Amino acid sequence: MQRTLLKSKIHRARVTDSNLNYEGSLSIDPVLMEKADILPFEKVEVANISNGERFSTYAIKGRPNSGDICLNGAAARLGSTGDLIIIMTYITLPEEKSVQHRPILVLVDEKNRIQSIQN
Repeated sequence: MQRTLLKSKIHRARVTDSNLNYEGSLSIDPVLMEKADILPFEKVEVANISNGERFSTYAIKGRPNSGDICLNGAAARLGSTGDLIIIMTYITLPEEKSVQHRPILVLVDEKNRIQSIQN
């Protein structure tokens, strides 16, 4: 049996911008991506704490050390600058590895600076 588990998340990130005219995706500061083990073009699930929206898209690199989190394309309609979001990735593992798996939790402050990393 296979199980799908949380691989990593960036918790309570603040949306810094939105760009309706971009082709789509979620721009994330690459430092945050690295710490959360998110690759460019990897599927991400986003939960908007501020308005309750949930959606899937893919991650792209933003500007390094900027704290940028930008909703692009259709995702720009699902949130606003200043909204708090949770960015999540998942992994599918065999049953025997599932019980030992621990996700990476990246907790950030109001400027999307890393406050702690747990796993």
